[in-house]
Amino acid sequence: MLVYPSGVDVSSSALRFLSARLRQHRRAIGSRWRRLNPGRQALLALAHLRMGHTYAQLAAGFDIGTTTAYRYVTEAVKLLAGLAPTLADAIRVASTKAFVILDGTLLPIDRIAADRPFYSGKHKKHGMNLQVLTDPFGRLLWASPTLPGAVHDVRAAREHGIVDALTAAGIKCWADKAYRGSGGTVRTPYWGRWETLSAGQKAVNRSHAKIRALVEQAMATLKAWRLLRKLRCSTTRITALVQAILALHLAGSE
Repeated sequence: MLVYPSGVDVSSSALRFLSARLRQHRRAIGSRWRRLNPGRQALLALAHLRMGHTYAQLAAGFDIGTTTAYRYVTEAVKLLAGLAPTLADAIRVASTKAFVILDGTLLPIDRIAADRPFYSGKHKKHGMNLQVLTDPFGRLLWASPTLPGAVHDVRAAREHGIVDALTAAGIKCWADKAYRGSGGTVRTPYWGRWETLSAGQKAVNRSHAKIRALVEQAMATLKAWRLLRKLRCSTTRITALVQAILALHLAGSE
């Protein structure tokens, strides 16, 4: 395999953050010599998450074995995922905001047509359903564990306990038509054909759409990590990957 110098468009603060956590982790477990120091291991993990490079590509670039690359990345991802905020953490932060925005997205995966539980009829592709909460400015607060793509957004929100948590805390939430019937404090647009809605209902829907549009910033933030654009790993690992990326993003925005 040919090897050439490349760049990773991630801030140096993210590298320092992960390097420090890996250094602490190694001291805690009594790890001694490694093929890569904490800084290089952090760069390896960031290259995988940000660029979506395969373990074979990473191994060639860092002059280590493929198995070692997998082990180092998995260790870093598990460490980061443990730092990601829980729904309870997000609710505490959201309680200081005027409202939050709830939305779902599909993370594409490489599954065959026979894997029906992962097929999203809405998106016409296989993937994993991910729910996110943002503040009024579209900044990420929380990302949910992933569910098979066939799960509808409103069902996913209920299974994760999002609706109940927001309602219990009295936090207003804006969401799209996919959450119709959620109840509680979740607000959705008026349902029906545009021509059948009254002038007042149309005005409300336009205002609602302007508020909800801010959530696209959060989705763009997530999809900037190229690994999430086409996941080729086991579906059981995807939640940890998302949580690791969320932890890195929040650490960089502090």
